[in-house]
Amino acid sequence: MTHSDRPVTLITGATGGIGTALARELAGQHTLVLQGRAGARLLALCAELGALPLPLDLTRPETFEAALAGLGRVTNVVQNAGVVELGAVAEQPPEVWTHTLAVNVVAPAALTRLLLPRVRAERGTLVFINSGAGLRANPGWASYAASKFALRALADALREEEAPYGVRVSSVYPGRTATPMQQKVRAQEGATYDPAAYVDPQTVAATVRFVLEAPRDATLPDVSVRPGPR
Repeated sequence: MTHSDRPVTLITGATGGIGTALARELAGQHTLVLQGRAGARLLALCAELGALPLPLDLTRPETFEAALAGLGRVTNVVQNAGVVELGAVAEQPPEVWTHTLAVNVVAPAALTRLLLPRVRAERGTLVFINSGAGLRANPGWASYAASKFALRALADALREEEAPYGVRVSSVYPGRTATPMQQKVRAQEGATYDPAAYVDPQTVAATVRFVLEAPRDATLPDVSVRPGPR
């Protein structure tokens, strides 16, 4: 496969645990566009993988159109970026809800809208990295779960809307994964972080690659990834 024949895959949250693992998993077979916060970490990852950096503040959707204007082809989009802040409904201020929904729902919807013409032209695939919290809400997880339930609704609606254009839409639901985000969550829960007990981010990355590269006669609407027996 020549460079010009490769699918072009845009990954949001590329400097996080799953995002970085996915970028490394796809490098060599996909041309990568990696979104992250502006800074040395994003630039270093792009230099390592020969990827195009897309520094973008996901809380500012009014900047998205200009930031994407220079992009050429885009075959696939993996909406991986996310934030989490645990707390009871009685305790969390509106600012937490606003920020969580902005990053986890509004940004994916806004980016998808702008990128759809490119993805339609390629008959590509949209993947939304969800969470077990997008299937079940637990105490202390209301704001995060609400955002992930909304993300699932976004993907489900898009799947029906984009089918006539040949665009596939999948949601991937990782369980607890050994990432810095999970380390933060365990600290908020007052619990021990044991990466050996969780899914390896590389396993999630391999799953997403399978979704992206599945034969065209199949679509995988919902894929759950849970820790296996130890």
